[in-house]
Amino acid sequence: MILLLSTSDTDLLSARASGAGFRLANPARVALDDLPALVDGTDLVVVRLLGGRRAWEEGLDALLAGPRPVVVLSGEQAPDAELMELSTVPAGVAAEAHAYLAHGGPGNLGELFRFLSDTVLLTGHGFGPPAATPTWGVLERDADDNGGPLVGVLYYRAHHLAGNTAFVEALCRAIEAKGGRALPVFCASLRTADAGLLETLGRADALVVTVLAAGGTKPAFAGAGGDDEAWDVGALADLDVPILQGLCLTSERSAWERNDDGLSPLDTATQVAVPEFDGRLITVPFSFKQIDEDGLSVYVADEERALRVAGIAVRHGALRHVAPGERRVALMLSAYPTKHARIGNAVGLDTPASVVKLLAEMRGRGYDIGDELPAEGDALMHALIAAGGQDAEWLTEEQLTGNPVRIPAARYRAWYATLPQDLREGIERHWGPPPGELFVDDSRDPDGEIVLAALRSGNVVVMVQPPRGFGENPVAIYHDPDLPPSHHYLAAYRWLEDAFGAHAVVHVGKHGNLEWLPGKAAGMSASCGPDAALGTCR
Repeated sequence: MILLLSTSDTDLLSARASGAGFRLANPARVALDDLPALVDGTDLVVVRLLGGRRAWEEGLDALLAGPRPVVVLSGEQAPDAELMELSTVPAGVAAEAHAYLAHGGPGNLGELFRFLSDTVLLTGHGFGPPAATPTWGVLERDADDNGGPLVGVLYYRAHHLAGNTAFVEALCRAIEAKGGRALPVFCASLRTADAGLLETLGRADALVVTVLAAGGTKPAFAGAGGDDEAWDVGALADLDVPILQGLCLTSERSAWERNDDGLSPLDTATQVAVPEFDGRLITVPFSFKQIDEDGLSVYVADEERALRVAGIAVRHGALRHVAPGERRVALMLSAYPTKHARIGNAVGLDTPASVVKLLAEMRGRGYDIGDELPAEGDALMHALIAAGGQDAEWLTEEQLTGNPVRIPAARYRAWYATLPQDLREGIERHWGPPPGELFVDDSRDPDGEIVLAALRSGNVVVMVQPPRGFGENPVAIYHDPDLPPSHHYLAAYRWLEDAFGAHAVVHVGKHGNLEWLPGKAAGMSASCGPDAALGTCR
């Protein structure tokens, strides 16, 4: 019996699939007190670690002090001499064992078992050499060719070799459900991307990436004030496609649900902070680790979150095929607090003039700006005020009844019913049943219509961000992380995506109030206010 302890769960999955006589465990999940029972009855121990000796120093010391042969290896593709010299078997045996694991897959893990059994334990099974496995390839699956934008899904070769691809298939199905075509591709690393891999990825209109950052062979050397060339994502940038990070968390789904921060420090670093160095667009978690009946960790997808990732990716991919004159863009102006005098509030930025200049630049690049927006900043602000402005103290009945941008209550209710129950319960505790009373006009429709402070012209809408602060102390309420969005707030953002059909929303001015809505700090769920408001529109 050989005990394989690896911080790479895909090693363990491949070893199980090989059918060889391994006992399997991940050192990160093994308490030191449980180690004697785990080792008992085994003849040899293989330890493969990510992070060097310090990643599991006490466990290593206990094993190396025992009577069994121990093979100590790095979890990286390249051997680690410092770890390997800790092994109590000959260096050549340790080096060959690393080769089996670096190539990976059930076949190589089966041969690793026989190799160590014969060379160290002196059995006579017979074994083959380490077999090279493709560094990249395309996952074969029954695809739905619906003619939509092609979305590449990039995942680790280790998952492919271990058969841990159910989460990839789930995302591919979600992409197809959202009207796209899926191109699942596995690779060993993005830091040494093969030309053929880049050519294949170049076919895609957008990429959802689940592997770690591409920049730099030694990312630790890239930092503020350091060598700017140490972080190089040129190969991916040259593809000229949107690259989105699909979050595959190292925790179980239940832990993520309970976590107000959303992500663990490790996932925050590897799934958000570092990918942003690559220029990736961060989406939401769609896959979680789950311990199966053998105590091994597998990736399990969340179908609803997979649909969110897919929807964002398909929209980005489709935008490449929309001519500038057909693109619909919303310019959302901050208003903090919600006063006419604070529309477009910013520090060091003339928001009205900037919006006018932006619109002129867009017109010059072929966007349909129409002819109904003022060409001067002050006039634009007064036009927004005349459209309602959302300043309750100054809003007139004529402005409310005359505004043309309206959302029927029935339409809002139909969308609102799709939100998670816990979110709806919180909203209704504060704002009553939909459509609420805030900026609702029943002069045209007795069922009510939600009115927005917005100006439409051509394929552009300029609007004031929905208010969040009310009452005697609107500033305090504005920053209250427990106050759910109002019906008016959600309706405004839903109207942009579902009725106006915005391809992009550009927030202009001081920071807005989306980040103050209740929900997780990162890695949002469907019950988080910002996720409910934005939907797939980014």
